[in-house]
Amino acid sequence: FYIVKPRTPAGAILDKKYKARLRKNIVRTAKSFIGIPYRWGGTSKAQGFDCSGFTMAVYQLNGLNLPRSSYQQWLTGIPVPKNKIKKGDLVFFATTSYRRVSHVGIYVGNGRFIHAPSKGKRIRIDSLANRYFRRHYKGARSYL
Repeated sequence: FYIVKPRTPAGAILDKKYKARLRKNIVRTAKSFIGIPYRWGGTSKAQGFDCSGFTMAVYQLNGLNLPRSSYQQWLTGIPVPKNKIKKGDLVFFATTSYRRVSHVGIYVGNGRFIHAPSKGKRIRIDSLANRYFRRHYKGARSYL
């Protein structure tokens, strides 16, 4: 008989499958909040969400903890090049004159992301190709 060394450890295969499933679940959870109103400081479906409260809640519902603010989330994630973003990764924007991260959303695939936009609006999906978001795009981070 021959002993064959596997090219990929079994744990890595399980880990890949687990992460792929987790990414799908994060997107599914995020989409379930479409239409919930924006509320500055909000962290729940009942009161509404601000952008980082939304990402934090979605991740918590999937067993992952994120810092509270978009800037803290930016600092703690693993950088991802724009052409390598996967579903469930966080996308960040500098929307103030300070050019510092001030907005975050969850990538849902096909160049789109879901986020809690701003006062008077509701959680929705937008395109990264949108002129506004293209201009203010800062980068992406992964927690998986």
